[in-house]
Amino acid sequence: MRKKYFFAVFFSCLIVMSACTENKTVRSLFNGEDLDLWNTQGSVKVENGIVALDDNASLILKKGNFKDFELQLSARMVNNGKGFVAFHTDKTGKGGYQIALNNDLQSSRWWTKTGSLLGVRNLTKSVVKNDEWFDMTIRVEGKSITVKLNDYPVVEYTEPVAPYRSPEHAGQLLSHGNIYIKNTGGGGFLEFKTITITPLDISGLDIARQQRENAVDETTDEIIRLHQSDFPVLDYHVHLKGELTRELAAEQSRKYGINYALAPNCGIGFPITTNEQVMAYLDSMKGWPFVQAMQGEGREWSSTFSKEVRDKFDFVFTDAMTFTDNKGRRTRLWIPEEVWIENEQQYMDFIVQKICEVMKEPMNVYVNPLFLPDQMNDRYDEFWTEERMNRVLDAMVEHGKALEINNRYRIPHKAFIEKAKAAGIKFTFGTNNIDSDFGKLEYCIRMMKECGITAEDMFKPHIKE
Repeated sequence: MRKKYFFAVFFSCLIVMSACTENKTVRSLFNGEDLDLWNTQGSVKVENGIVALDDNASLILKKGNFKDFELQLSARMVNNGKGFVAFHTDKTGKGGYQIALNNDLQSSRWWTKTGSLLGVRNLTKSVVKNDEWFDMTIRVEGKSITVKLNDYPVVEYTEPVAPYRSPEHAGQLLSHGNIYIKNTGGGGFLEFKTITITPLDISGLDIARQQRENAVDETTDEIIRLHQSDFPVLDYHVHLKGELTRELAAEQSRKYGINYALAPNCGIGFPITTNEQVMAYLDSMKGWPFVQAMQGEGREWSSTFSKEVRDKFDFVFTDAMTFTDNKGRRTRLWIPEEVWIENEQQYMDFIVQKICEVMKEPMNVYVNPLFLPDQMNDRYDEFWTEERMNRVLDAMVEHGKALEINNRYRIPHKAFIEKAKAAGIKFTFGTNNIDSDFGKLEYCIRMMKECGITAEDMFKPHIKE
């Protein structure tokens, strides 16, 4: 199905590109000298070929009415400046879509980084840095919106026949209109060296129908509803396994609108076992739009990898599924042959003890939580008594750990999630996938709704530039 989607969009784009090539007329909207084409508001300065927008300053074209186009900007956020570029707006800058210019790592809305199609495809990780020049390309073609940063695609969105929009975002629809640039405040500057636009003539080409056939059905899609409600859309627990490569993960992330935190398995018997291998992995991920997580495996992981190396990840997680039992046998709870149970209730208490001990490890998030071996899982609620749940929660609160809601195993159960929320514990949504077909966080979203989890309840990774 993925191949059919890719080739349909690929050939549609080839047709459009070839048809538009002869009609391209690049228009310079800022030539490094003046702003004659723009209405300005607030403190806007032109010096040394650069236009700078101070706090709450804005630019809007005096005569701007574009439908299909490619807008290119050479931009820089200075001193943590932030704002957006909007298109298809009215003459006052209202309506249409906004593309974020924002690398503020301390922001409480940490999930709207540079390149985000705000409210529709929010990005949790920026591929460009503050105080450095970068190129942004915004291409609107039929019902398709593409955003590239330094020629790397970060957003590929197709507006469907029936787009889902909340009342607050009702104006987020493709039509035609103006270009609007705004600094939204915070003390820094937005700077631009060049701004050009290329109108695209796609008249006579029936590409909108082809594009919409491949669009996500937003009448039932939960992911667009999270974006529209300003909720961080991040799968915190994704592994490059099976056929899931970096390239496929990035493509799938753009298609579904779900950001991914990629996590290598680090520990004895796993792909990464040394500090040097960690550094090589992180070097291979530079420039990719993924949050970087470390999964510590076994109980030796924290001594296997130095603190300096562990701190290079955006966050660290582990589970309590691997331990040494009271007879010295290495146990992996997900492998029935490695689970030796003599007395189930005593073994359950032993599992709880091991979970509480894991909370002392130098990690941020407890994942695959409250997992039980196959021999006991059919009586999950029976084994997870109030007293046992409270012991785990007390240990989590004491050591300041976040809790994963796991999509693959559908754990923990609602009763524990409600207790965790009442205790003020932060949450993550994670898949722990085994291949590329791992869904769209369905269980996590259901628990979010049933337990009243808000954006403020979600764990904020220590995302680095």
